[in-house]
Amino acid sequence: MADLRLNLAGIESPNPFWLASAPPTNSGYQVQRAFEAGWGGAVWKTLGDPILNVSSRFAGVSFNGQNMAGFNNIELITDRPLEVNLKEIYETKKRFPNHAIIASLMVEPTQEKWHEIVKRVEEVGVDGLELNFGCPHGMAERGMGAASGQVPELVEKQTMWAKEAAETPVIVKLTPNITDITFTAEAAVRGGADAVSMINTINSLAGVDIDSWDTIPNVAGKGAHGGYCGPAVKPIALNMVAECARHRNINVPISGMGGVSSWREAVEFMLMGATGVQVCTAAMHHGFSIVEDMKDGLNNYLDDKGIGSVMDLVGKSVERYSDWGNLDLNHQIVAKINNDVCINCNKCHIACEDTSHQCIDMLKDENGNDILRVREEDCVGCNLCSIVCPVDGAIDMVDYDNGKPPMTWNERQAAIGATASCDVKLVK
Repeated sequence: MADLRLNLAGIESPNPFWLASAPPTNSGYQVQRAFEAGWGGAVWKTLGDPILNVSSRFAGVSFNGQNMAGFNNIELITDRPLEVNLKEIYETKKRFPNHAIIASLMVEPTQEKWHEIVKRVEEVGVDGLELNFGCPHGMAERGMGAASGQVPELVEKQTMWAKEAAETPVIVKLTPNITDITFTAEAAVRGGADAVSMINTINSLAGVDIDSWDTIPNVAGKGAHGGYCGPAVKPIALNMVAECARHRNINVPISGMGGVSSWREAVEFMLMGATGVQVCTAAMHHGFSIVEDMKDGLNNYLDDKGIGSVMDLVGKSVERYSDWGNLDLNHQIVAKINNDVCINCNKCHIACEDTSHQCIDMLKDENGNDILRVREEDCVGCNLCSIVCPVDGAIDMVDYDNGKPPMTWNERQAAIGATASCDVKLVK
């Protein structure tokens, strides 16, 4: 079996699956249950000055019959005294010395506060620290969380303050509620971060009850924006991880999170540059036992690929992720319909006819049966037909030789610029 052991900035764990800082890591009882179930590490629910939470605080976003395709919460950091959390961290680390325990921290943006809390949590034996610069609600209104995480200068300064006192690795958790996450990731690196983690939750309103007109969730008829997570945010999170992984100035490990629900998403995140993943919504939806399927699936995948260590996955797809201007404009694929598999639901025809390029014809074969056929000369390879098709194997997207040499937008523009320059010289 493959080696699933992980090393992120010096933090070691028996596998790459960590629980993210969230309700599942709110107590020693929960984290110990998680480690018994097989999780490799846990980021303890954010510590700071205990606060009061509201009721209600969670909302699920369902789609097409799937519960919790997205998840919204307006819960804040720990509502338990720091002393109680520290005692439970100490007890949990003593019982599970080989599992990673990372303390998530959030305090007022002052040097003294950061020095104080860093020293206190390190005294109980944590393996690392995660600075929560991402919480988009509640704490942000108090000048912490995303309020700090959206300002690169504050990210750099507070990271530096934490590093001044820290003896364990410091991970900076970044907010996605910003135009370009690489700005704050760079700031964290300048401040001395040993790693970054992303993404924290996205600003959101889960919904509105169209009968009562109340927001979902609501507290005595009043609502507020919350943090959005779950499977629906995976594409956003994966892009942000990839952008940081390919950035030349962000040369620290990345702990990836945001919609990781199975071993498959874990592989995607690691291929795009993450050193391990953090999970929250999937554990809340299905319980801690899901980690067994995650580990088994990852093991089988690595064995099938002939890969000895999970660490060998990290970043293998980063070089394939680029800017649009570097894509080959002349590369072409077309749709091919397998009529032996097609059930003639006509979804592909409708989608193409109404919203794409009108290149799928409804015909009769030699026996008078209805068939669908793609006019390859008109197909632009947009993939829409294969996406809406409900039957695996009914539509394949295949390479089409159009006889054109490779050419990117950047190359095209450079050629146009060179021609224009020559024209100017000739005029002169």
